[in-house]
Amino acid sequence: MKMNFLFLFCCSLLILTTCTATDISRDGRAITINGQRRIILSGSIHYPRSTSEMWPDLIKKAKEGGLDAIETYVFWNAHEPLRRQYDFTGNLDLIRFIKTVQDQGLYAVLRIGPYVCAEWNYGGFPVWLHNMPGIEFRTANNVFMNEMQNFTSLIVDMVKKEKLFASQGGPIILAQIENEYGNVIASYGDAGKAYMNWCANMAQSLDIGVPWIMCQQNDAPSSVINTCNGWYCDQFTPNNPNSPKMWTENWTGWFKNWGGKDPHRTAEDLAFSVARFFQLGGTFQNYYMYHGGTNFGRTSGGPYITTTYDYDAPLNEYGSLNQPKYGHLKQLHDVLHSIEKTLTYGNVSSTDYGNSVTATVYSTNDQQTCFFGNANTTADATVTYQGAKYNVPAWSVSILPDCKKEVFNTAKVNTQTSMMVKVSNKAEDEPMALKWTWMSESLHKTLVHGKGEVSASHLLDQKVANDVSDYMWYMTSLHLGKDDPVWSDEMRIRINGTGHVMHSFINGEHLGSQWATYGVFNYKFEKRIHLKPGRNQITLLSATIGLQNYGPNFDVVQTGLPGPIEIIGQKGDECIIKDLSKRTWTYKVGLDGFNTKLFNNNVDKVWSTGEMPINKMMTWYKTTFKAPLGEEPVAVDLQGLGKGMAWVNGNSLGRYWPSYMAEEDGCSAEPCDYRGSYDNSKCVSNCGQPTQRWYHVPRSFMNRDVNELVLFEEIGGNPSLVNFQTVRPGSVCGNAYEGKDMELSCYGRPISGIKFASFGNVQGVCGSFRKGTCEAKSDVLSFVQNACVGKESCVVRASESLLGSTSCDSSTTKRLVVEAMC
Repeated sequence: MKMNFLFLFCCSLLILTTCTATDISRDGRAITINGQRRIILSGSIHYPRSTSEMWPDLIKKAKEGGLDAIETYVFWNAHEPLRRQYDFTGNLDLIRFIKTVQDQGLYAVLRIGPYVCAEWNYGGFPVWLHNMPGIEFRTANNVFMNEMQNFTSLIVDMVKKEKLFASQGGPIILAQIENEYGNVIASYGDAGKAYMNWCANMAQSLDIGVPWIMCQQNDAPSSVINTCNGWYCDQFTPNNPNSPKMWTENWTGWFKNWGGKDPHRTAEDLAFSVARFFQLGGTFQNYYMYHGGTNFGRTSGGPYITTTYDYDAPLNEYGSLNQPKYGHLKQLHDVLHSIEKTLTYGNVSSTDYGNSVTATVYSTNDQQTCFFGNANTTADATVTYQGAKYNVPAWSVSILPDCKKEVFNTAKVNTQTSMMVKVSNKAEDEPMALKWTWMSESLHKTLVHGKGEVSASHLLDQKVANDVSDYMWYMTSLHLGKDDPVWSDEMRIRINGTGHVMHSFINGEHLGSQWATYGVFNYKFEKRIHLKPGRNQITLLSATIGLQNYGPNFDVVQTGLPGPIEIIGQKGDECIIKDLSKRTWTYKVGLDGFNTKLFNNNVDKVWSTGEMPINKMMTWYKTTFKAPLGEEPVAVDLQGLGKGMAWVNGNSLGRYWPSYMAEEDGCSAEPCDYRGSYDNSKCVSNCGQPTQRWYHVPRSFMNRDVNELVLFEEIGGNPSLVNFQTVRPGSVCGNAYEGKDMELSCYGRPISGIKFASFGNVQGVCGSFRKGTCEAKSDVLSFVQNACVGKESCVVRASESLLGSTSCDSSTTKRLVVEAMC
């Protein structure tokens, strides 16, 4: 059958400088640029989750990895933290980011939203929006739509001014309005449908000259293109038969939450999902994430999303290659690009062999290209085509550009695995242990006197403070006489919280703290108290851990202490309850140390140098350190600390919580089986360990000489173990199937030794390889040592002609496997 095509007429394939028009053709499914039909491979990189100094390197690596485009969200709350006060500086310089993409000769996809989800605080909405009178989010509400249109128009106008849309000669070939609204639209009824249609019309009115998309919107209006998000989108069909088949989020891994395990998605399964998508007519595919990065500052959403947003992406949190995922996908991208003409111009035919085995053939007058797919989760398959037999492993796709020779199979990884390690700080003259000064958070006015800023006769949702701080104090005084009905020898306080953190103090003394777990939105704190006759001061500190970012009506999920807050007196079998919720409560936003910016090294404050207190709540710590030598990424080890925030030279590293342990169950010592559908509970690690122990310190945050680290410790910890380390490959494992090249690289360091080398049916995984039942009769280890040791990289062909004949029979799949030390 003939394929349909999405036409994007431009005048340069890679560096878009003279594009003159962009149009959608309703008889096609490919993307056409400068008269050439294209498939587009894209990857998400969020500009605020890395530093601007990292952008050129990240985008360069993305291009070298075979991507055509970079996709990013636009973060409303970051750019408009206060209404009509905008910030596009530093890491928020969206225009500079897009131009950096353009400089590398890549296209861009701009997902304006402006709701983004993205495990980002409040889904990207500014909290002042919530506090506007009469507003309802993401529905046919004039207050909300006016604000949304104002921000969307602002972004479009900025981009137009710089001529960055493809219709102006720029790199942006697609823009997105709203985000995954189809997942929640049913909760908004007819008003939701009206809002969705308004979004499409509003977007079209901005006249950007490139197509608008809506992801996860099965009933999207014909003026926009609906797209798919998920682990697999090969079965996705656009709601308009004239629209291209597009995949805006192929999840390369998953995010982490405090208390959660480390999720991993294998390179084999991710490649399978991509190859399967293009086998079945895909046009545009985007990795979410290609580089996840870091939730610096207070940007992580939730509640309970971690500071790391590594996402097991092809480029890891530090910007280094995540091997073998990066390399395996690069090889797939190269093959897909080599058959681009056949995929986009060819007629397509399919054969179903049964047992989840299929063949898809793309044919032009010049060439035939074959995909052999095996979606069976356990059984390998043999496909016979034009008299030849091809073995296709379970849960894999083989690509034969000429329908004769297999060039790529998603289950056969022919790229190295890098085992990353943390290495002690090698800074010149750096002492073994850091020297700390300290300061207690000023609490007397709040804990003893209940001094605040505003009062109300009811309990307030913490969002009333526009999210300028994680912290808000709730304070009230209670006068009790012994003749009060609630007075007894057994009195308790009961506090209903929202799932975030709460610290309670009675008459200046810490009574206790409580927090919930990921996905739990409320809890009851109840504890016995000792009150005195007369005035008693009740002081409660609420601490948010990222505001809700997903779900229907997520914006009205309560934060803080919604109540009721009660004093309970027990007299024999009788229970007396005094509800404090309607009393006069005094509120104070933030902590004094944050308000006076103790984390900035130019603040004139006297820090204590005496014996350092440990395991003490509400304590500030400060030290100096020298930047580790070299250019390798840097991480700070915060093992031993409780919960708080960290800064280097005034730059926030984000929230830390190394005392929060990951769940103990669900991990396996066995290698992950890539076969079968993936979800975020499959292939997890780090059970029973700190959810996040290491925190990224970008080199751009540090000076060449003396640097300052400041910690705010909220629940109590010991900073004596804190240290800085660099991140680099410790060992690398090369893998190549027979007929392929085994490549090793230590990325700038010499290969210092070979721990293992064998050519045959090798068993095990990187770090624990063992010889199989057959192997080459020659000394493969010595051969590889001579070829590789002392070099930064080396290449060895996996072939009997080079490595010697093997004792393996003809049915055995042979591979060369090497483990090297860097």
